Amino acid sequence: MANSDSKGVMVDLSPAIKVYKDGTVVRLSGSPFVPPSLDDPTTGVSSKDITISPSISARMYLPKISDPNHKLPILVFFHGGRFVVESAFSSLHHRFVNVLVSEARAVAVSVEYRLAPEHPLPAALEDGWAALQWVASHVVEGSCIEKEPWLVKHGDFNKIYVGGNSAGGNIAHNMAIRAGVESLVGDVKILGGFLSHPYFWDSTTKKENNEESMPYKVFMFAYPLAPGGIDNPMINPLADGAPKLSGLACSRLFVCTSQKDQFREINLLYVEALKKNGWKGELELVDVDGEDHCFEVFNPETEKSKSLITRLASFIRD
Repeated sequence: MANSDSKGVMVDLSPAIKVYKDGTVVRLSGSPFVPPSLDDPTTGVSSKDITISPSISARMYLPKISDPNHKLPILVFFHGGRFVVESAFSSLHHRFVNVLVSEARAVAVSVEYRLAPEHPLPAALEDGWAALQWVASHVVEGSCIEKEPWLVKHGDFNKIYVGGNSAGGNIAHNMAIRAGVESLVGDVKILGGFLSHPYFWDSTTKKENNEESMPYKVFMFAYPLAPGGIDNPMINPLADGAPKLSGLACSRLFVCTSQKDQFREINLLYVEALKKNGWKGELELVDVDGEDHCFEVFNPETEKSKSLITRLASFIRD
């Protein structure tokens, strides 16, 4: 993975990221940042940026409210981007969450977690857990945090969901696993989760040239000290010694994959393992023909994308 050339490139993971010998990190992909809006002209959803801690920020979303006394589900969302690119503030994820919140009628907290290589994994997971704990702390009277009015006024803390696409789907899974062994503030529970094309990988599913595959290279770049390497339980939930999937701390789960996605095989194995390992929750699997990785984020206007987003919104809303 490491190399040098006349331009001084030390690590080349095109089309995602390059690192130069002088330490410069150049992100080659990722959509531009866009500002929040108090009244999106298309969806009517309002959004604003908030600070959770000195190292964690987020973009919050609130759909148009017809009944101010009606409490809405809370979605803690984690963006995709291979743990190294993209943002909660990027145009791709802002557009996606805007549409999802509009249809799901939910309050969303889209977490801006720290990226590798400046902040190697598991920093992103630690940020995700801190953000989830921050949300949960809103139920505690006299909490030392400055409570967010959109959550206090409109959030239903009995209907908390975690979710994300690609790397964000991985983080959402790991949040539900951690919540099975470590309580959230105020004994808040996660009701459900959605994993869209989750970034899982292992040493055996793709036997040929696995170490040359992009998922392998990027994960080992993002987490060079990972115990167990590519079979670390963070990236391989099916690994020997990984936390039992029966302990997944939610009662509803929505998993999406698609025919052309390179993660499809291990995503389907994950679903089968959930069924076999004693997890008792409600499981919904969507496997979309003819589509590729996170198609609903990249092209949300297609009919298949609209259909998937509608199903996902119904899962959260109902």
